[in-house]
Amino acid sequence: MPLMNGDVARGIPSLAPGRKILDHTSAVQLLQNEWKHQDGLDVQTLLDSKFHGGLTYNDFLVLPGYIGFPASDVALDTPVTKRISLKTPLLSSPMDTVTEHSMAIHMALLGGLGVIHHNCSAEDQAEMVRKVKRFENGFILDPVVLSPNTTVSEAKQLKDKWGFGGFPVTENGTLRSKLIGMITTRDIQFHANPTDPVTSVMSTDLVTAPFGTTLAEANTVLSKSKKGKLPIVDSSHNLISLLSRSDLMKNLHYPLASKLPHSKQLICAAAIGTRPEDKDRLKKLADAGLDIVVLDSSQGNSIFQIEMIKYIKEQYPNLDVIGGNVVTVAQAANLIAAGVDGLRIGMGSGSACITQEVMAVGRPQAASVFNVSSFAAHFGVPCIADGGIQNVGHIVKGLALGASTVMMGGLLAGTTESPGSYFVSREGQLVKAYRGMGSIDAMEDKKAGSHTSSKAGAALKSDAGKARYFSEGDRLLVAQGVSGSVLDRGSVTKFVPYLLAGLQHSLQDVGMKSLGALREGVRDGTVRFELRTVSAQAEGNVHGLHTFDKKLYS
Repeated sequence: MPLMNGDVARGIPSLAPGRKILDHTSAVQLLQNEWKHQDGLDVQTLLDSKFHGGLTYNDFLVLPGYIGFPASDVALDTPVTKRISLKTPLLSSPMDTVTEHSMAIHMALLGGLGVIHHNCSAEDQAEMVRKVKRFENGFILDPVVLSPNTTVSEAKQLKDKWGFGGFPVTENGTLRSKLIGMITTRDIQFHANPTDPVTSVMSTDLVTAPFGTTLAEANTVLSKSKKGKLPIVDSSHNLISLLSRSDLMKNLHYPLASKLPHSKQLICAAAIGTRPEDKDRLKKLADAGLDIVVLDSSQGNSIFQIEMIKYIKEQYPNLDVIGGNVVTVAQAANLIAAGVDGLRIGMGSGSACITQEVMAVGRPQAASVFNVSSFAAHFGVPCIADGGIQNVGHIVKGLALGASTVMMGGLLAGTTESPGSYFVSREGQLVKAYRGMGSIDAMEDKKAGSHTSSKAGAALKSDAGKARYFSEGDRLLVAQGVSGSVLDRGSVTKFVPYLLAGLQHSLQDVGMKSLGALREGVRDGTVRFELRTVSAQAEGNVHGLHTFDKKLYS
């Protein structure tokens, strides 16, 4: 019996005067069979620019669904190209203040992918690719091999160069010659005479495995031995390949690592331009073991990129090609027809990019991602939402609108693994330098070396900044990016797991157990959206507090 003020109420105001109150157990049935008013908007209505204009990530929210599973059950595996999939949908941008070999290695270990920038010489970029490919292997098919004449000093130099100190020694100093010993860091670290040959300090008591041993069997042998390396030899004791104990430990610590199934090497991606000399750069990268090449251009719909795509598909059929950047279906169609294995979406939405302001060309990122990815899905071409990612929520929205992965620049620029050194800002905060590749600083950078113009014979700086924005040969450079700094974010080994955990919890709130289910739910209208007014955006952020500490993770 209803009570009011502690007394029995003779009558209580009705929520719906004159309407019959239904039995509460029929609520779900009413919703499914008779209720005509769905919450929110479907994605087509939301992104209809005729009614709502071009939207960015902050302009809408994803409505919650039903939670029937723990966040840890959410699967984040997703394709990055037609042939290659990742365990997590996060990529680092090919910017010279974001991704070199350290970032590429750690992003791959964490299940994502780092795209190595090309604002450097081709040799330096190829060297970074080699470092990624050598970092974690199953069978190391091209180990660094020493000859009996190599000195202790030379072995130390190789350790400094490659970052590891375990090398096999063979009779001829090459692979497929007779194995005679192994050198480790302990053997050479305190050796007094640096000119002594490595044969005087190397270990000859070796544990080996025969050629034909499976990776699982080799791992078992290595785990039972007390050695750091397991040489694989043929019947004549010639060295065929190598297995590393440190790789076993990395497999334990990084179970999501992005690795090729046959070699167990980390997947490596790198960017190039679309100039003729980039074909020479590509050859060096391919020889170094590159898996994915990203054609880096602010406006990808050009004859230069289309011809480069066709060239790569013809000359390097085993190399996956990601084209871009694009923001319209018309742009995407030309690159898809040329044969791209993936597309990169975004123009002017990056935190250090001013293309939309200066050039008056581009498109809001949410509209770009939805329209291009919807079209590309008809051809099985995965899309990367590149730019505009400032937090976990933006990652979720980019993926919900159809992107298979998201690419981050500024969000990762302040991490330990990004290039450059920390410094203290005027405000006393620890920061790192960050710049757009269209900034004057990047376009005037001389790290990339120079090439000679065939027409004029003049030396032109061949940096990635000019090439990306079609500014080679310009007497006056027009900036499409800025230089600045970003706050320290610590190591990606802590920051990226935070992003992934946030992504899993978000999908749990939406009621989707995988990224594939999220995309399907968006397509069939199960996943709904709501527009946000300026007041709604203010309400959804921190408000009403005198001071607060925004600690994102612990």
